[in-house]
Parts: sequence; C-alpha cells; structure tokens
Amino acid sequence: MKPVRIHDAARAEIVHEALYYKAVSQALAQRFVKAVEDAIALAAEFPAMGTAHKHGTRRCYPKKFPFSVVYLDRQDEIYVLAIAPFSRKPDYWKSRRVEG
Repeated sequence: MKPVRIHDAARAEIVHEALYYKAVSQALAQRFVKAVEDAIALAAEFPAMGTAHKHGTRRCYPKKFPFSVVYLDRQDEIYVLAIAPFSRKPDYWKSRRVEG
C-alpha cells in the first residue's frame, strides 16, 4: 500500500462537503467521509484500479455519492488532488498537479 498525501484544497473540499451533508444529517456526513476515506484507501492499495483520466490522473468513486477522488499515482505515493463533485466544471483542479 502506498502512502497517501492529500492536497490542502482537496482536504478543504472534504470538510466543505461534510458540513453540507451535516446540515441534512450527522449520519449522512459520517457516511460521506467514510466513503471518501474508503475510496482513497482503495486507491492506495490498488493504484491502477482507478479510471485513467486527463493530465495523467486517475479517478475512483466514493460509493453512493456524486463525487470522484482525483489522484496521481506517483512512484512513492498517491497524491489526492480533488474530491470533485460531478456537477462542478471538469478539470477545475488541474493546476494542483504542479503544486505538489
């Protein structure tokens, strides 16, 4: 299993969405965070499993939530760039590739 590093903006996206879901239900917020954590853990264990995407990235999907975890499979780590909602402009996160 590769170590995981999460871009600060991706971490902020997790918090933002969890707070949104918490306004509906604490349990829903917890399910969201767990689904994202599980997707990231799966990417760390099986990096090539994610769907190949633009800009050398891969995507995996938290179960039952309209988001994708966008990551780079680097030699020594999994670098999570975004927790991207399906409804947001595609590739808004692409400048994050060079920041890490």
